[in-house]
Amino acid sequence: MSARGRCARVLPSELNKVCPERGDEPATHPSKMSDFEVVPNLQQSSSSVSRSRRKAHFPAGSNEKENLISWIPENIRKKECTYFVESSQTSDSGRIVCECGYLREQHLDDAAKPPIFLGKEWDPSRHIQEMPTDAFGDIRFTGLGQKTGKYVRVSSDTPPRVIYHLMTQHWGLDPPNLLISVTGGAKNFVMKPRLKNIFRQGLVKVAQTTGAWIITGGSHAGVMKQVGEAVRDFMLSCSHKEGDIVTIGIATWGTVYNRESLICPMGGFPAEYMLDEENQGSLSCLDSNHSHFILVDDGTHGRYGVEIPLRTRLEKFISEQTKVKGGVAIKIPIVCVVLEGGPGTLDTIYNAITHGTPCVIVEGSGRVADVIAQVANLPVAKITIALIQSKLSVLFQDTYELFTESKLVEWTKKIQDIVRSRQLLTIFREGKYGQQDVDVAILQALFKASRNQDHFGRENWDHQLKLAVAWNRVDIARSEIFTDDHDWKPSDLHPVMAAALISNKPDFVKLFLEQGVRLKDFVTWDTLVYLYDNLAPSCLFHSKLQKVLLEEREHTAGSKVPRLQMHHVSQVLRELLGCSTQPLYPKPKQAERPRLSIPVPHIKLNVQGSSLRSLYKRSPGRVTFTMDPVRDLLIWAVVQNRRELAEIIWAQSQDCMAAALACSKILKELAKEEEDTDTTDDMLALAEEYEHKAIGVFTECYRKDEERAQKLLTRVSEAWGKTTCLQLALEAKNMNFVSHGGVQAFLTKVWWGKLSVDNGLWRVITCMLFFPLLYTKLITFREKRLQPPMGCLARLRAFFTAPIVIFLMNTLSYFSFLLLFAYVLMVDFQPTPSWREYLIYFWLFSLVCEETRQLLYDPDGLGIVKMASLYIKDFWNKLDICAILVFIAGLTCRLIPSTLYPGRIILSLAFIIFCLRLMHIFTVSRTLGPKIIIVKRMMKDVFFFLFLLAVWVVSFGVAKQAILIHNEERVEWLFRGVVYHSYLTIFGTARSSPAAPGWAALTPLCQAGRHRVLCSWEVWCLHELIQPLLSPSPPSPGFNARREQGPSPQCWTFAPALWDPAVCVCPTGSSTALGTKELALEGRPEERQPPCHVLARNLLYPGSHILRFPVPDEKVPWEVDFPLYDPPSYSAEHKDMAVQDPFSLSLESLLKINYNTMDGLIDRQSFHGLYTVQDGLPLNPMGRTGLRGRGRLHCFGPNHALHPVVTRWRRNLDGSIIRKSLKKMLEVLVAQYPLSDVWALPGGGPAGHCPTQPQGALREVLRALLRCHPHAQVHKGYLDDPRNTDNAWVETVAISVHFDTQHDLEMKRLNSFLQGCDPELCIRWQVLDKRIPLHANHKELLHKVSTLLGAYY
Repeated sequence: MSARGRCARVLPSELNKVCPERGDEPATHPSKMSDFEVVPNLQQSSSSVSRSRRKAHFPAGSNEKENLISWIPENIRKKECTYFVESSQTSDSGRIVCECGYLREQHLDDAAKPPIFLGKEWDPSRHIQEMPTDAFGDIRFTGLGQKTGKYVRVSSDTPPRVIYHLMTQHWGLDPPNLLISVTGGAKNFVMKPRLKNIFRQGLVKVAQTTGAWIITGGSHAGVMKQVGEAVRDFMLSCSHKEGDIVTIGIATWGTVYNRESLICPMGGFPAEYMLDEENQGSLSCLDSNHSHFILVDDGTHGRYGVEIPLRTRLEKFISEQTKVKGGVAIKIPIVCVVLEGGPGTLDTIYNAITHGTPCVIVEGSGRVADVIAQVANLPVAKITIALIQSKLSVLFQDTYELFTESKLVEWTKKIQDIVRSRQLLTIFREGKYGQQDVDVAILQALFKASRNQDHFGRENWDHQLKLAVAWNRVDIARSEIFTDDHDWKPSDLHPVMAAALISNKPDFVKLFLEQGVRLKDFVTWDTLVYLYDNLAPSCLFHSKLQKVLLEEREHTAGSKVPRLQMHHVSQVLRELLGCSTQPLYPKPKQAERPRLSIPVPHIKLNVQGSSLRSLYKRSPGRVTFTMDPVRDLLIWAVVQNRRELAEIIWAQSQDCMAAALACSKILKELAKEEEDTDTTDDMLALAEEYEHKAIGVFTECYRKDEERAQKLLTRVSEAWGKTTCLQLALEAKNMNFVSHGGVQAFLTKVWWGKLSVDNGLWRVITCMLFFPLLYTKLITFREKRLQPPMGCLARLRAFFTAPIVIFLMNTLSYFSFLLLFAYVLMVDFQPTPSWREYLIYFWLFSLVCEETRQLLYDPDGLGIVKMASLYIKDFWNKLDICAILVFIAGLTCRLIPSTLYPGRIILSLAFIIFCLRLMHIFTVSRTLGPKIIIVKRMMKDVFFFLFLLAVWVVSFGVAKQAILIHNEERVEWLFRGVVYHSYLTIFGTARSSPAAPGWAALTPLCQAGRHRVLCSWEVWCLHELIQPLLSPSPPSPGFNARREQGPSPQCWTFAPALWDPAVCVCPTGSSTALGTKELALEGRPEERQPPCHVLARNLLYPGSHILRFPVPDEKVPWEVDFPLYDPPSYSAEHKDMAVQDPFSLSLESLLKINYNTMDGLIDRQSFHGLYTVQDGLPLNPMGRTGLRGRGRLHCFGPNHALHPVVTRWRRNLDGSIIRKSLKKMLEVLVAQYPLSDVWALPGGGPAGHCPTQPQGALREVLRALLRCHPHAQVHKGYLDDPRNTDNAWVETVAISVHFDTQHDLEMKRLNSFLQGCDPELCIRWQVLDKRIPLHANHKELLHKVSTLLGAYY
């Protein structure tokens, strides 16, 4: 027998055993999070994308745990027996127990001392009291790895909203998109292996794809164990990114074995629980594969089924919640999945069907599930007591003798009612080849049920589509929604299109595009703002937008963060695309929203110019703004790194090559700032993919027309900020694209200008040195056909303006500068500068002017600060500045006589830096370029090598200096001895000791021997370090590896474009539907309405807790003998009714009633003639109902009602009548009365909530309508109403009032009344068809009206 713990009885030592110290055990704790993330005017659930789900664990901090420890005892209670009364039964061990099932020592101390006021008999309502719960926290199953879940012990009277708050706020669960309640056999049962695998995989698939919660009984047996093993198999086979499946077990606390290990008044974090099936006895263990447990306590021990009422209330509460995701609000749907099961399972199915919950029955699982599945295809009239008896004898062989005759009648009645609600019943049968489609069966069951709920017409289809989007099941949408039954307008899909975009569901986006959604109609200014408002908070682009908004608030000195607008997005995009692009979304003036247009991108080409700068010259004029919906959605998807969504949108682009290159640029820039390594890798991979897309597009164009394809490279793209494809490729460093043969051919033409590309380089250099050779045939020019030959001046201008000639002249000029500089330093460096030295100064001044021009040149109006930032980022510009500054410093020292020699040294260092500048020129060469890049990359690693080298050199140098030299005081000689000589010694090149006379030979004299060359050894050390990097045998294997990984020759195809800054700065002015099979009752014969009443035999009488006696169809007629028939009596008292029959069924009061005639003001005559009166009570002419008395009706016998059926033709906007299947379509007037959740015809309704006569203002309008407008009677007689009893029933007259023209005066009056009617009385026109969600008795009337008018039904 397990023991219970209480807060008052737990000692500190015991508490430490049950609840370990928080610091001793590693614990994870659920975070406190809200249900939805707030978006403008809506609440949105995140998930991500990527579809990430919040973990049901606490963060590492202790504040959330402390909040939970304080919140749960204050809001959640348990139940304790406070009075011990000895029971006649004993425990399993033969000990005396209380009526509650617990031992005496398991009660409180005061429970054994009975107070006088409690009485002597044990009463649960008086002797069981609530107190703060003492079992909650994390549960860890010992011996099963690190399986950790959440658990809480709750009172059976706990409000469902409190439990739901605990799960969503404190346990951190996302509200579900679907609630799956799995019920069935509580004991282990055998299923076919194939069916078991199909069920497991299908259940997990539907839960994982839709984000559902699975609710079971939570024990390690029966159907709960099957669900747990299905979740376990999924978790073992899936990746971490697929997320967890929320499996909630709701079990009875008093039947949980080993529950004392869960008791901890301060919370178990975690509580260790051992699963021990061998010793559990009549109790049950919790299933280790469930993630959350709600343990329902009613204060008793060993009594099963305690959790059922609370589970029912909780499921109903969750199904009434509305979840908003992606801007679409849906009510959380619920479905019941049934495996095997016994009598309790049948009650569960019946209650679910009665409350409108769809059920999926798995045929082949056994017992109740098989009984229902085997009779589901039969007409209800053929489901007899004898048939059910035969089924039970086969499927319940072990317990068949327990079925009494009354039990058989009850089972037959319930199964008949279950099968009768075919729209809520789906039978899953294993396919011929064992297709794994349980998930399809579950979702189809929900769709089938939703068509019969309180959704009309287009609202019903919208509701189903919202469910499909929320579940991310495009296969269901294709097979169940986008059918010939409903014509979708593209505008109707815009809200769900936005939801699919935000929720990152590319399959639905593709489906909506196939269904006719036009992006130019969908993408508006407000839509874009809404989409960017709903960026995932974890997105880097979202954080950059928030930074821009904060900067704007600081700039405007406002107290609130400004609302996001598209010009904020444009500001971030310009940083990513490059400042050379124009803003994509300009800031509106005076808060006016610009009018957007969607033009086809203009093509502005000028590729015949002689310079690169002319190719990229912008067209003058003010900035214009155009909106491309494909571009806007593509950017929105790319900045969130949504690969599949971006690919679908990119396929819609007109300017697909520019779009791909722009996406590559954006992704590469975002990858530089992204902190998450996996996200960075994904971005770079996606950027490379878009580069290959651009290459593919250009290759196809180049294959068809080379000249026009090359023109595409310089086409001005209005949609992408007036930039070009070539500029985007260069700024994104898309080397693969630039190395394409077509791009290289174009760049070669530009590089050679008007010169023919066939000219050799030696010819160009020869003509540069002796230009008269231009007028010979040594140099050829590219000339167009039918054009006169070029003149002398034209040839001269074309030659010297060609980029290759300019480059070669610049190279020769720079070499001349270096030669002259070297000559001055080595030969002509006098105290007084010579004319050659002055020429160097002038030459340097020209270089300074060129660098200043590059700094100040601002064709895009970026500002001096931005231009300076861009200028400094370039490595070669830094090298130029360094060389100029060193030269100026050396020149300053050189002009001062006392520092002439130091000035010469500094100028020599400047010469070295100027020589390094040659490497930038040589990068153009295919031969030298790769080697230069290799050296550049090696130089980055040489610093790490120097650090390791310095450790050995310094340590050895200090030891050597201390041993060989005695007290050296000269600092420079200390440094030389420790570093220089030590370096030579380690590498085996030391020639002599620093103390030896030969040391002086290493320091050459200068200027009469008075000055030593101060930097000779430093320069020599630098040479020794750099020389191995340039030699064929590098000193480290790492360098060799780097050399082998050098850039490919395609890098050097950048060279011609990279050399001229103008190239980089100035542009010129189907998826197939998933096949599914029909799972729900296929091949079922069309069933006629039974001759007996159906609604009048519902077991639960409306508006009360009275249960009818079950009456199967075969026992309805009074003529059929039914000895077991013993119905209860019920007659409600109506205080608001002046005329009503007596409340009691006494014979004296009943004899005063006159039947089959007018009885005062009450007409007791039936439309069906005389009815039988027995013992003073009339008998229902349609047969038994299972209830005596008059119920909620006010008279015994017939209760007459009137049902006006008001209809009109359904019309288009132009007034034409809409037809379907060549028949005109009708609209009918329906109403929903206060306190009612169903729709009905005005004048009467089911369930007793609606009045039996038209009342109030509506009554007057309808009466006036019947007086003034022609009408026809379509029905007169008995009405199958849920309020009917054996002795009272409803008879009605249905009147058809039809408006044939839309200009009818009475119809206008009716419409004006509808516009100003009471808001509590919801009245509307509804399209009439067979799926209209009204009660069956009213749908029969509508069918008769449509037949009378020859309309579609």
